[in-house]
Amino acid sequence: MFRNQRGMTLLEILIVLGILGGLMVTVFGQINKQLKKAKIRQAQMQFGQIKSALEQYNADCGDYPPTEIGLNALMSSEGTNCQNWGPEPYIGKKDIKDPWNMDIIYENTGSNFVLKSLGSDKKEGTDDITSGDQADEK
Repeated sequence: MFRNQRGMTLLEILIVLGILGGLMVTVFGQINKQLKKAKIRQAQMQFGQIKSALEQYNADCGDYPPTEIGLNALMSSEGTNCQNWGPEPYIGKKDIKDPWNMDIIYENTGSNFVLKSLGSDKKEGTDDITSGDQADEK
């Protein structure tokens, strides 16, 4: 009764699983790569928003905030010497977090400023993104 029915052998099942596993690794690798690129682009867009807020602050206050106060100067006049601050915050607290939920780093370089995200590994000097980077280079 069962003699004419043929099932799959263990070897055939293992070969199919190996092929499926290889395809999944390839697909998920590409998805992960695209997600990383998207987060880098998102960080660049955030830098653009923060740059606009810093330019408004500079127009109102005559200078960029000092490094010690940082981006907090865009949310509150507390600690600043600016007489024309606001009256509304230049940017919201959620806007100074990078796509990896870390604070964006701000440094006043004298006549200009630099914005930096530590990237996905959250460590200084490895996959950092700065306000001068282009998203396509990563």
